[in-house]
Amino acid sequence: MRNTKGAHAATVAAAGRTAPSAQVHGAQAGTENGRPAMAPAGEAHGGSGAAQNGQAEPRRRRATAESMAASQRDISVSEFFAKNRHLLGFDNPRKALLTTVKEAVDNSLDACEEAGILPEIWVHIEQTGPQRYKVGVQDNGPGILKTQIPNIFGKLLYGSKFHRLRMSRGQQGIGISAAGMYGLLTTGKPVKIISKVSPRKPAHYYEIQIDTKKNRPEILNGNGDGVDIPPGEAGRKVIEKHGIEWIELDHGTRVTIELEARYQRGRASVDDYLEQTAIANPHVTLHYIDPEGNEQHYPRSTERLPAEPKEIKPHPYGVELGMLLTMLKDSRAPTLMQFLTQSFSRVSPAVARKLCDTAGLSARAHPHKIGRHEADKLYHAIQQTRISAPATDCISPIGEELLLAGLHQVVPGDFYAAVTRPPAVYRGNPFVIEAALAYGGTANVHKVTMEQLAEMLAESDARTMRKFLMHTFTGVNSDAAERILERAQLGVRAMPARLNADEVARLHAALQNVNLDEGQTMTVLRYANRVPLLFQPGACAITQTVASMNWRAYGLSQSRGSLPTGPVTVLVHMASVWVPYTSESKEAVAAYPEIQRELRLALQAVGRKLALYLGRRLRVKQEGERRGKFLRYLGEVATAVSSINQVDRDELYQRLVEVAKRKTADADVRLDERGNRVEAPAEFGEHVLIVRQQEPNTPDG
Repeated sequence: MRNTKGAHAATVAAAGRTAPSAQVHGAQAGTENGRPAMAPAGEAHGGSGAAQNGQAEPRRRRATAESMAASQRDISVSEFFAKNRHLLGFDNPRKALLTTVKEAVDNSLDACEEAGILPEIWVHIEQTGPQRYKVGVQDNGPGILKTQIPNIFGKLLYGSKFHRLRMSRGQQGIGISAAGMYGLLTTGKPVKIISKVSPRKPAHYYEIQIDTKKNRPEILNGNGDGVDIPPGEAGRKVIEKHGIEWIELDHGTRVTIELEARYQRGRASVDDYLEQTAIANPHVTLHYIDPEGNEQHYPRSTERLPAEPKEIKPHPYGVELGMLLTMLKDSRAPTLMQFLTQSFSRVSPAVARKLCDTAGLSARAHPHKIGRHEADKLYHAIQQTRISAPATDCISPIGEELLLAGLHQVVPGDFYAAVTRPPAVYRGNPFVIEAALAYGGTANVHKVTMEQLAEMLAESDARTMRKFLMHTFTGVNSDAAERILERAQLGVRAMPARLNADEVARLHAALQNVNLDEGQTMTVLRYANRVPLLFQPGACAITQTVASMNWRAYGLSQSRGSLPTGPVTVLVHMASVWVPYTSESKEAVAAYPEIQRELRLALQAVGRKLALYLGRRLRVKQEGERRGKFLRYLGEVATAVSSINQVDRDELYQRLVEVAKRKTADADVRLDERGNRVEAPAEFGEHVLIVRQQEPNTPDG
């Protein structure tokens, strides 16, 4: 065997495939005990180019357990999101601008509602340079205490809403501080905050940046303590002297963030977000100044604040085994029975005793002495026991009347319907689904002026005109875009930024004149806790449920698996103590079966009202056409019969007209402002609004 190995090594060396001795054994010689040394298999057969050329290659140093252990360290949450900012909605400059405004406005609305103040919000966007914008958002809320300002705006995962179960827009304590971190990363500018809690107390002004390595705030002004602005005239002078942006109010907060961004009108823009916010929050007054100095005001349509949601305890059905073990360990209750009644909602002493009996545990056992095996029994006992659904006073839905008012104020249409479903539960969390629908009206492309269209074309990053129309205007699908371009005599692959003045004028004329009702795709407005969801529609349970329904049964055209076509806008709102978003950026709702079921039932409810309206309108039209045919020939019939029977022609004609009207009585249907027949029983039910009443179709005789 020894001689065989030596012969094989000599053969390999003769073939020129033996690695140099330095490569094989470092400083060792090329022979071992008088025999040629063999290279490892990987080097002897097809080694590196340096080895084949006879050049020595340094040995690669491998990591050891000690070296790998030395490189391990904690990762700050700020450092993680700084490298993965797309998870928070800052994946591109246009979306970053919208996310910044959204987070600031959401915080302002939550603060005002918690304090019982009708919210008034000012949003100002100013361009400070190429691809740079300064966003300022101020509210009339209760203000923020001085000690809390640095942590709220300079520390990720810091807030008051994560651990409590009640409806609120913010959940994670990560939004506005992440916006400030993005501004710091892209412009190097700190976040500027001024907050005032009373007209008799000083306001507090901070310039803050976040230390991403340690996830903590760094205060840059006032020697690290911020600046106090005295009340009254002295404070106004300080504000003017230091150029602090502030609208004089008795109390409130203003945050200013400068960031790298891109402003663009159209779908999923800041303008679109604020418009949709006004729909779902009719109690808010919004003042908006865009980067071009245009002002837009959305006055409140109600003086009534939403009902204040109450905080509840977790429901047993929403607790998993690991969480149950943690709660048992942290509990201060002396007995297991008291732990169950004090830690969970809807668990009475009788229910707690039943849970203990089902699990085979003593009701007087100490929670800290419950091991994993006993906790597993208790967990399965919870799943097997019938427990009442959690209370629903922890959520505050918009309501049918305000949904109709908000939708009618912003979305043009002829017919409106709304419905609020009874509360339901997923994973122990109560939630309510609301749906509203608007049909008819004018497509939003008709509202664009020539100047706005020219600006949109210049700012668009779409490479073709078809994509520009589909991505800019809500409800315009591929067929509608091609009809517009055909009318404007433009190619579908023409570039938006290269259109001349004559081509822009033709496009504007086509937008005003082309009928989009047949090719217009249904517009879906998605909301979660009154916040518009503008991105990732395909990943959202709301869009998926709308597309999966059979809208043909309600009088709309629809291709399989897609949204229906027609001049229809559907608004869907989910209100919950904990919305199951698919990501930290809060852009889509997860598809839990319980949520999809309630979505489907709400959409079916407004769909039935739409079908009744469309059916009635079609019946009125058909009966009107039928009556017109009758009246067209009744004159000749009356003349012929009168000559045969020798009767009065005019009297016979009037009798025939009365018969025709009686046979086509639906043509005379008149609808009141709620969509019901005048002096007839209500057929649509409640929460329906018809703007354009149906006029009787009675041709002259």
